[in-house]
Amino acid sequence: MLGLTFNETIVAFCEFLEVAIHTILYLRGIYPAELFARRRKYDAPVFQARHPGLNEYIAGSVKSIGQELASGGVKKVVVVIKDMNDVALERFVFAIQSMLDVDAQNRDVPILDSASRTSLHQHFRSILVKLTSQVSLLRDFSGEVTFGIVLEMEDGIAPAAAPNEQDPIPWLPAVQQHTTAGVTEGAELQMIRSIETGIVSMALMVQESEEKIQRSKSTKGKGKEVDLTS
Repeated sequence: MLGLTFNETIVAFCEFLEVAIHTILYLRGIYPAELFARRRKYDAPVFQARHPGLNEYIAGSVKSIGQELASGGVKKVVVVIKDMNDVALERFVFAIQSMLDVDAQNRDVPILDSASRTSLHQHFRSILVKLTSQVSLLRDFSGEVTFGIVLEMEDGIAPAAAPNEQDPIPWLPAVQQHTTAGVTEGAELQMIRSIETGIVSMALMVQESEEKIQRSKSTKGKGKEVDLTS
């Protein structure tokens, strides 16, 4: 059965990625809850930020990611939650496990056995539902946090640079500690869900850094001393 084209799948994936990033920011309390509006997408509850500057940053990043996905070579997209000293505390990792190689002239031709739009939306719904339940199990942050979006490419491939502001935003070298290469031994990784569309295979994972886990243990170990002798 014929499904979506290559280009349609990339557009749909980027639309999902933008929704997921907004929802992650809400679920992890990166900004006050009142900054977000509750919506429904893919027949699942999602959240969208209402701050123009934040929306512009996310939309611009996702547009750039779409450009790189179409060009090939994307390995992972990472939403890193970090403290105000730039120390990574969590990484939400969208790992591109495989990508169908389609010639440029055939990218608007429906592909045999690729996912339909309905099927793709069902996949996205399942990820968002699992994401919401999985995030509730994560440890709380002990202080103020912020976030960044990191693009990891295959070895030997560099992302395209944008020559002017009308194009997708250019990528800057990431701090290694924010990337999956900066993961230390004591970190904990949880799989959320993986999908196979016939064009792109993707897995979403969340990782709590060793630093966050150690801080959580330290916070739990503190308490007030009670004098029972008086």
